[in-house]
Amino acid sequence: MLAVAQSSIGSVSQGLVVNMVKLDIALSAWGTPGFYELLKQEVAQLDYAKLPLQQGLSTGNYVSDAPITVSIHSVLEMGNMIRVNVGIFYQGIIGGCSCTDDPTPVSDINEYCEVQLDIDRASAITTVLLVKD
Repeated sequence: MLAVAQSSIGSVSQGLVVNMVKLDIALSAWGTPGFYELLKQEVAQLDYAKLPLQQGLSTGNYVSDAPITVSIHSVLEMGNMIRVNVGIFYQGIIGGCSCTDDPTPVSDINEYCEVQLDIDRASAITTVLLVKD
């Protein structure tokens, strides 16, 4: 199980698109052994448009509607915020032009991106930011 560290570092958005979601189920489990599993489940059930999956594509053109898998890398308690870094495994699609003579089939490709979740401990409102290398 991951250890929880405490920090006072602020959030930095490096000009990237930041989405907002509400992770109230995970927040209600904060401080319990079930937090990690509930967080993974809640993130996996989010609308893909609320996650930066399209921006995280490395090979495909579009995000597939296949289920995603969430892996928790770190959790920091930062005053009235919980910062969680997660890895998301998902499928991308390389689509052909759909022309009758186009030999390129539509195929799923494994994709991965890392996402930072900043959960407000009072409201459960969470900023979602793609982590770039």
